[in-house]
Order: sequence, then structure tokens, then C-alpha cells
Amino acid sequence: MTIRVLLADDQALLRSAFRVLVDSEPDMEVVGEASDGAQAVLLAKERRPDVVLMDIRMPGTDGLAATRLISEDADLAQVHVVILTTFEVDDYVVQSLRAGASGFLGKGSEPEELLSAIRIAAGGDALLSPTATKGLIARFLAQGDGDDDRAPLRAERLGALTGREREVLVQVAGGHSNDEIAERLAVSPLTVKTHVNRAMAKLGARDRAQLVVIAYESGLVRPRVD
Repeated sequence: MTIRVLLADDQALLRSAFRVLVDSEPDMEVVGEASDGAQAVLLAKERRPDVVLMDIRMPGTDGLAATRLISEDADLAQVHVVILTTFEVDDYVVQSLRAGASGFLGKGSEPEELLSAIRIAAGGDALLSPTATKGLIARFLAQGDGDDDRAPLRAERLGALTGREREVLVQVAGGHSNDEIAERLAVSPLTVKTHVNRAMAKLGARDRAQLVVIAYESGLVRPRVD
């Protein structure tokens, strides 16, 4: 099955480079290009891409606002957003995840990393595996913004989880794959997948990235400070 990709970046040169890279893959195709967030939202509704590569800084409606509009639209539940960022704007990482992004990727990443990110997001997984990325997310979630009124609600929702689902959620927040969690908890990967899916349904999470945010915001997991 071909992965449909929408490119959203205000720099035409970057969009062209991404298009050449994506279209060179036999299992991917670019279905649209947007130069700002508002256009990205419109094209997402028209073209129904599997993955949106979203620049975070664009004129008018920025990437964060566009991501939030896409993630809150029930008709676009199968559209996964990957935020493109740079090391200079790392403070946007947690905002990206809270807005509903499936993950984020540095613009300086290797082509293979970008292609892998698209496939991971299209599969419904989160781009949270690299150690540096996990540490970055934990650091910003620890700082918080102090005005997110969703945290108490999410903490209350944790009461709906079984003990095993809580254990699995803690492991997911640590960035572990289903296979790794299965080994740690001495269960099958299929069992882990079932617990993850049930936790997502009970907590209203779109994907694993949102599970990680909920785990930190609710206080179930406390980030380590190195």
C-alpha cells in the first residue's frame, strides 16, 4: 500500500527536496504541497494523506495550530503529523506533541531517517525511540507550562486502566517497543499491543506519542533529571 504524504513548509526549495526524496520511494507518493498551515489543513481534508510533514514555523497559521486543527478533526483521525523542527526551536517539541503530532524530526536528519519517520508515523507509531529525543521530551514535559487544565482529567482517567495497562503505559513512556515491553513484562508482543490499544481507547489517545504525553502530564511517570 502506498503511503500518501503531504508536505507543509514555507520554503519551496525544501518542499522540492522532500518531494524528490519521497517520490523516489516505491511505497510513497507526495499528494500535495502547502506553504502555510491553513493550506495544510485544507489539503489534509481534500487529499486525506497518511502523513503530513509539517514545518513548525510558517507565516499565518503556523505548524502547531495546523497540527491541532488536524488532530481535533474526527474525519482526519487517520492523518498523522510529523513536525519538522531544528535544534534552535526545541522548546516547541512538547507543544507539538500536545497539539496532536505523532512525533518530530530534525531538519538536519539523514534522508533515511526522514523516510523511516514517514513509515513509522503511517503505521501509527510514535517517533520517540532515539535516546536524545526521549530525554528532550521528558525535560520539557517536566518544565510544563503551568496552565494545562487537561492534566487533572487525565490523571483521573488513569483510574480506568488496569494494573497491567498502567505497567505497559509506563514502559511506552520510556520509549520501549512492543517487543521490548513484552520481554520486560514476560508476556507476548500481541498481549502488549492489546494493552496499548486498550489504554489508548480509555485515555482518548490518537497514538503512542499521546500516551507518552498523558503518562507524564498525569504524573504516572516522572522524568529523570540527569
